[in-house]
Amino acid sequence: MPTGRLLTSCFIWLVVCLPGMVTATTPDADEFFSFDDQPLDEPLEFPGWFKLSFLDLRDDIREVREAGKSGLIVYFGQKYCAYCKAFLEKDLALEDIRTYTLKHFDVIGIDIHGHRTVTDLSGNQVVESRFAVHEKTNFTPSVVFYDRDGKQALRLRGYYPPYRFRAALEYVADGHYRKERFRDYLARADVPLIFEPGELSEQDFFTPGPYMLDRSRIPGEQPLIVFFEQGNCHACDVLHTGPLSDPEIRERIEQFENVQLSFWADTPVVTPAGMRTTSRAWADELGLFYTPTLIVFDTDGREIIRIDSVVQFYRLRNILDYVLSGGYREYPTFQRWRQSRRPRRYKY
Repeated sequence: MPTGRLLTSCFIWLVVCLPGMVTATTPDADEFFSFDDQPLDEPLEFPGWFKLSFLDLRDDIREVREAGKSGLIVYFGQKYCAYCKAFLEKDLALEDIRTYTLKHFDVIGIDIHGHRTVTDLSGNQVVESRFAVHEKTNFTPSVVFYDRDGKQALRLRGYYPPYRFRAALEYVADGHYRKERFRDYLARADVPLIFEPGELSEQDFFTPGPYMLDRSRIPGEQPLIVFFEQGNCHACDVLHTGPLSDPEIRERIEQFENVQLSFWADTPVVTPAGMRTTSRAWADELGLFYTPTLIVFDTDGREIIRIDSVVQFYRLRNILDYVLSGGYREYPTFQRWRQSRRPRRYKY
């Protein structure tokens, strides 16, 4: 597929490339947003077409330049991760995505629990597991795009459906990252005639406005979750009718202060850091490009973790436990906390 047409191809899937938005008529939309995210029984392997690398990223970048490609993709995964399976089998297995990826990028795989030695772009040597921590890999799959000069062009945290990954490939391959953020690039694919704004899905645990979220002067009594959503958002609907309707999730989430903001609205907000802004401007400042995005803040207003990709019951429950247990204070990433809880056969 010619460069410059990959983003357009998302319309063949009847998907509008706005954050988290798909039409009600999208074929098999639920398979991208709603699946069993329990740990797998059988381990995953990296695809055979991934580059056989000595994991010296400096050499990998040099070989990208010599081959005339756009950059290097570093895939962070783990063997028993259901989200990794979805990415490998629903995104990378598609012929057009695989062909385009191989044309423009070299791809190497990192096992976030692995023990191979990685030489990073600064020449530091570290094992895979520590490299993943250094890169703040909270969720797998995580995909980091480096350009041919070794500069990070884009990072995707978690699983995204094929239409979003297609857009990410073109965003980097065509050099759009040099002049605009991914959020702005996606917004240019808006087709306003297809959708009306729509209403947000409501929950009784959402705190109504005015949204005075300042915790910089007086600490909050509970951790805070800010839900950035939008109307006509299939992924948002799946979150509300799936995980948020589960009693175990609700029992945990009611121990937080919860606020829902519209991604594109000009609703006045005072942020946890005490800044006066609007929900739209705040989302822009945070660089958000996907709905729903959940951002968790501690009682002092510091961001703990954000979920800006597809999330189902098992992952969301564990993230809530990570915060409620105070695990974020001891462990630098969610993944390290999860590993500490399953030291013998850590799967997810």
